[in-house]
Amino acid sequence: MISRMGGNAMKLSARNVLKGTIRSIEIGQVNAEVVLEVAPGLEMTSIITRKSCENLGLKVGKEAYLIVKASNVMIGTE
Repeated sequence: MISRMGGNAMKLSARNVLKGTIRSIEIGQVNAEVVLEVAPGLEMTSIITRKSCENLGLKVGKEAYLIVKASNVMIGTE
C-alpha cells in the first residue's frame, strides 16, 4: 500500500512496489525518462508521458515509487 495525503492508502493490484529516489529526468516532446535509485547502486528506469511527469510533480531528489505490473513500470508519488 502507498499512503496518500490525509492518511488514506492507495490500493494497487501490483505486488511489486519499490520506493526510490529520482536520480534523473530526461524530458522529451512527448515522453519523459525517469531514473530512480531503489537501492544503493541499483537504478531502474521508466518511460512515462511528459504530462504525467508534470502532473506528478517529479523532480530530481524527490522520493517516488516504481510500481511493476506485468511488463510495465509505472511511477507513483505520495
